[in-house]
This record gives sequence, structure tokens and C-alpha cells, in this order.
Amino acid sequence: MNTDTDIQRRFSVAPMMEWTDRHCRYFHRLLSQHALLYTEMVTTGALLHGDAERFLRFNSQEHPVALQLGGSDPVELAKSARLGEQAGFDEINLNAGCPSDRVQRGKIGACLMAEPALVRECMDAMIQAVDIPVTIKCRIGIDNMDSLAFLSEFVGTVAESGCHTFIIHARIAVLDGLSPKENREIPPLNYARVFAIKEQFPDLEIIINGGIRSLPQAQELLVHVDGVMMGREAYQNPAILADVDRQIFGSHVPGKSRLDVMEKFTEYVAREMAQGTALKHMTRHILGLFQGRPGAKQFRRYLSENAHKPDAGLEVLDTAWQHFREYSPQLTQQKEISVC
Repeated sequence: MNTDTDIQRRFSVAPMMEWTDRHCRYFHRLLSQHALLYTEMVTTGALLHGDAERFLRFNSQEHPVALQLGGSDPVELAKSARLGEQAGFDEINLNAGCPSDRVQRGKIGACLMAEPALVRECMDAMIQAVDIPVTIKCRIGIDNMDSLAFLSEFVGTVAESGCHTFIIHARIAVLDGLSPKENREIPPLNYARVFAIKEQFPDLEIIINGGIRSLPQAQELLVHVDGVMMGREAYQNPAILADVDRQIFGSHVPGKSRLDVMEKFTEYVAREMAQGTALKHMTRHILGLFQGRPGAKQFRRYLSENAHKPDAGLEVLDTAWQHFREYSPQLTQQKEISVC
């Protein structure tokens, strides 16, 4: 039977396909100790019929970390959730929000919102299968099912499974006619609908996602909901995560300097390369660390042009870091990473 844990979902980094892999999550953990991190979506087919060990691998320092599953078969989802629990994940999350054509063909993602009874069955199966929290990520609607009444019925039906936490992307998903990228930008944000769901279901934990660009904006949203989930801004401008612990979680622990973060990440890269991981798979996640700072362009360009080379080693990372320090020597001595 599912029992909740002490996971704090006040701030989390969204699951993002091809971005939030284990190397990205390790890097993000260096910046924030409290933000909840999510894997990329992993389909039940990949886990049950593929290389499950590869998909479930993560570093113990990533905790708290959640596994996001994609699927629509209750039995397969239950088996996959159990594998995630056995691997050590802190939460299992069902993807009911991804609008891509490929995902829809597998009856995964946002198209599930049209079948709330099936989603309830899926959630119930996973909740019964594991002893860690099972949550769901969805949209505020799909296609012409675009109303508070529709979302309210969906949430109410799924909540009958015992699901307590709903992460809601405050845009509808247009399943026919828009690409996944367009679905992140074109449908207008409707935060008010998510706020209304929290008012209708005060006992549920409601997390809001979509269009969140700053921590002050996140704090404003937290007046209305229980948590915020930041996506692309956290990835493209990761330094923003350095102030999450203080501003969102009230931590009094000083933030880390860029020098501290680079030293720790370089140590991680060295360990991974010794196990056969290519440099490019790790450094691609840190390209935005110095966004908006003198030397950021040189840092990003050097890594982009050299990390993919077959013989690329730690010297590439060291040289890129030196390029930045030449332009911003004073910033490398700061005790905290400023997000402004």
C-alpha cells in the first residue's frame, strides 16, 4: 500500500526528454540540495523489455529523485513502478501530459486525459504495488476538452485511486496540429484554472508547471498552490537553482561558488569517464551555467566545439573553465552564485 514520505515538492525540476538524464540531475543537485529532481520519461516497454538497468541507473547523491513512467497498461505500470522502487527512487510519476505524436501512438502521455477511468485504474495499480508515493503530471486540458469542468472531473476521478499529488502544466495540449515544442509555447497559460483546482480539492497537493522563469515568480505562485515545477529555465539557466534552497526552502546554508560547483562536477566527470562515459554526454548539461556573464559565450563555445571529439578528456573542461575565468576573474571568487 502506498504511504507518503517526507518528500518536499515545494520546488522541483521538470522531467525533460533528452535533457534530465542522470548526469544533468547530478549537476543540478550540486546547485540545490532540496529541489526534487525527475528522470526523463521512461516507458514501461523500455523497462520490461529493454535494458532496465540502464534506464534506472542514478547516483545516490541525486536524492530526492523521482522516476517518471510512460504507459497505459495497469499491469505493466505496476511492474515498472515496482522496479523503480527496487532501484531506490523516492517517487513514481505517471506522464499524462506529453503531447508528442510518437507518445500518442503508444497511448501514452496527454491523450490519457481523455480516459480518466483508465488513468484511475493505472494509478490504483501502481499505488497498490509500491510503498513510495505515486503522483501524476497532466495538462489543464486537451484539444476541445478545455474547461475547468473537464479538469475537475479528471482530477476527481483520478484522486479516487488514492493519488494525492497532481502536477499540472497550465496549458492545454493540442494533440493534432502542434509539435511538442509548440505545445510548450503556443497554448496560452491559464494559471487561474490550476488555482481553482486547488480551491476545489484543498486536501490534494497541487503543483503548478509551465512558463515559470524566476524564483520571485515561483514565490508568487506558491501563494495559490503547494509547489512549483520549473522546466526549461532551470536547464538553460541552471544558476537559478543556486538560490532555490534559500528562497524557496528557507535554508540558511550558504550557496556554492561557481568554483565549488565546477570542482565537484569535474570530479564527477573524471569518475564517469573512468567507467567509459563520453565527455560530451556530461558537459552538454552545463553550457548555460554562466548565462549572462562575461566569458559565458567563450565557455559555451569551447565545450560545444571540443567535448564531442573522440579523444576529448578532462583538459577540455579545464580549458573551457579557464576561458571563463579570464573574462570574469572576480566572479569565480564569490561565495555564492547570484541568479540575477
